[in-house]
Amino acid sequence: MASRRALRPIAEVERILYTRAEAANSLGMSVDTFERKVQPLIKVVPCGALVLVPPEELRRWARENSRFFLKQTA
Repeated sequence: MASRRALRPIAEVERILYTRAEAANSLGMSVDTFERKVQPLIKVVPCGALVLVPPEELRRWARENSRFFLKQTA
């Protein structure tokens, strides 16, 4: 039976939650920075010791924290 199961292709599935490391990586920052600066401002899904992050929360945070960068002139 195991050999028949091995022949079946596994379908790709859409990720609807990220680990903190994946969330931090998707924002281009360290996990430490993510936990201090982003995580307190977004909704997460706790699952025991695991904290999972919906990608749409990351997009919302990025959208709400986007600003124009104006260079200071002397």
